[in-house]
Amino acid sequence: MKIVQLLPALNSGGVERGTLDLARALVKDGHESIVISSGGRLVEQLALEGSTHILRAVHRKSLTSLAQVRPLRKLIRELQPDILHVRSRVPAWLTWLAWRKLDPHTRPRLVSTAHGLYSINRYSAIMARSEQTIAISRCVKDYLQQNYARYLQAEPEIIYRGVDTEEFNTNTPLPENWLNGVCAEFPALTGKKWLLLPARLTRWKGQEDFIHLIAELVKTNPDAGNRFHGVILGGAEKNKEHFAEELQALAAKLGVTEHISFVGQRSDVRHWYRQATLVYNLSRKPEPFGRTVIEACAVGTPVIGYDIGGPAESLQICFAEGLVENGNAAQLRDKTRQLLDSPVRPELAPEFTLAHQAEKTMALYRRLLAEKKRP
Repeated sequence: MKIVQLLPALNSGGVERGTLDLARALVKDGHESIVISSGGRLVEQLALEGSTHILRAVHRKSLTSLAQVRPLRKLIRELQPDILHVRSRVPAWLTWLAWRKLDPHTRPRLVSTAHGLYSINRYSAIMARSEQTIAISRCVKDYLQQNYARYLQAEPEIIYRGVDTEEFNTNTPLPENWLNGVCAEFPALTGKKWLLLPARLTRWKGQEDFIHLIAELVKTNPDAGNRFHGVILGGAEKNKEHFAEELQALAAKLGVTEHISFVGQRSDVRHWYRQATLVYNLSRKPEPFGRTVIEACAVGTPVIGYDIGGPAESLQICFAEGLVENGNAAQLRDKTRQLLDSPVRPELAPEFTLAHQAEKTMALYRRLLAEKKRP
């Protein structure tokens, strides 16, 4: 098969990671993988892993982008791919406009992946107008069917995002001197059980709830601070650096500054998962998927999360013991106490592995191509 994926750019993020993961799997399986984007720092990695990158300005949310439709149609005719797979709204619009005027008998099959709970409008509806839409969770599938039913050409197929189990697993030991280095940078972590909240610093990601949790645990058990330490891992979004200061002020107000470390954005998050005693996902509004949940489960660390959205869906399958009612501070506190010394461990379900994700996606491609060949 010849597969063309289209997305705005190749810099960082879940969409970009999913594109590279699938491209790598396609090449490994002997298929031809092509990615069209406006470029970015991940282009070099894409090429090293055997895919072809084609530079096109398919990223601008502007009427001027319509000038890309004819050149894109010409490029599709030249490439003659079997599948066009769009992963974001602007490239989805440009691709759909180019694709719909191609010969229906010879044009490639059109697939989209809905990575988010998009705003409800005609612009976002494009993610439901492909011949087959992939939803990254049941949460996303339900959202599409509730809000975009009239656009869907077929029932969305759920293909969960997958963990690379070569990178995230229970067998890989921590690098030599890694723990010593972290404790030298953050001495308060030494000898403690780590309660880890990995999430970018933004208001709905739950850092405030986490700080209140640590304060409640310390308040109700004065010795608790000698046993565990809260860790907030993640950087502030651009132009929102003030929120980090607000969180530190909240910790000071509640008297837990010495019990919480803000460690910033880290590239070694898998080691933090592994060393942590508990990992948290406390997003207060529904998210389409919970990557932190499945990554922590893959390394065998228990996860506590609110029973809402995609993260809850992952927890229900991999570690239902960690679910608490959305925003329920008392349940959050009690669940933490319950699991802090518990031997129970999560087990990553097969459907959340990268291999399963790639296998299901390629099976979907083959099914669409087989349908096309029917008389």
